[in-house]
Amino acid sequence: MLDTISHNLQDLKNHSGKIVITTHYKPDGDAMGSSLGLYHYLKEAGIDSQVVTPTDYAEFLHWLPGNDTVIVYEEEKQRSQKLLEEASYIFCLDFNALGRINEMGEKVAESAAKKIMIDHHQAPQDFDDERFVEIGASSTCELIYKYIQQHLDSSFMTKDMGECIYTGLITDTGSFRYGSTTSSTIRTAADLMDIGVVPATIYNSLFDQNRLERIQLLGYYLANKIELVEDGKVAVSHLTVEELKRYNVITGDTEGFVNYGLGIKGVELSVLIIDREYLVKMSFRSTDVFPCNEFSAEFFDGGGHKNAAGGASHDTLGNTISKFKKSIKTYTKYL
Repeated sequence: MLDTISHNLQDLKNHSGKIVITTHYKPDGDAMGSSLGLYHYLKEAGIDSQVVTPTDYAEFLHWLPGNDTVIVYEEEKQRSQKLLEEASYIFCLDFNALGRINEMGEKVAESAAKKIMIDHHQAPQDFDDERFVEIGASSTCELIYKYIQQHLDSSFMTKDMGECIYTGLITDTGSFRYGSTTSSTIRTAADLMDIGVVPATIYNSLFDQNRLERIQLLGYYLANKIELVEDGKVAVSHLTVEELKRYNVITGDTEGFVNYGLGIKGVELSVLIIDREYLVKMSFRSTDVFPCNEFSAEFFDGGGHKNAAGGASHDTLGNTISKFKKSIKTYTKYL
């Protein structure tokens, strides 16, 4: 744990400017859960704050309490920039490099606000003033819970906050089945239930409200798009621009697809490669041994966690797939 927090709840109450909470581009359940969870906590404590995301995010997260208050930087640049300029604190959640918030990163760097990093990813950059970082923790949501307990006042926790934090716990741990899940993670979940969180409600909101087109895309993907290589130890899948258009794909529709590869007996690494026209995006998932973050950083300008990472390529989809198949041969000692 890297804990350099020097402020307390009274310091946050006494601030003269604004408090901005932000997270990485195309935020996932942990990113939005931690951001809105902290927002609700501060609100209950009588402190105004504003969540500003660099980009839009998946529709299946729009049910989160407080979603209607979120500002998307790409859609309201002038308003967002004014908030950053006037901020006294900027909470940077679930990312540790300003490049992870795109154009917004320049404005955060220019702001005179105190930057607070709360994150669980490797190799944090030094743009922050204070940090609460535990590399390898289950989720940033778990760290938000710990941060409040250790540095603020847990009496201001609410059900709305709990639902947001629980969302990050289950999305970043694969519903508590990944290796990053610890006894502390489970205790946090239990504490959230004690303040009114109903797990079944969260699961239903996250996983059982799919658009028909997403279900149809998933069926097509599973039937046609997964290839096994390296003696069945690697699952390679891809989606083309045409396929995304055919199924009217929107942000979040392919979330979790890469995990299906790991459900195949003998597979130790699964990769999903998607042509987004402007960029080829890659998602990596592995069992305990294969270092997704190292592999993606070496070959695809990526990073993340050991067993879950992302990457990108500016080449064509076909060339990217070929490069992956060639590159993976240099990592066969992990397979």
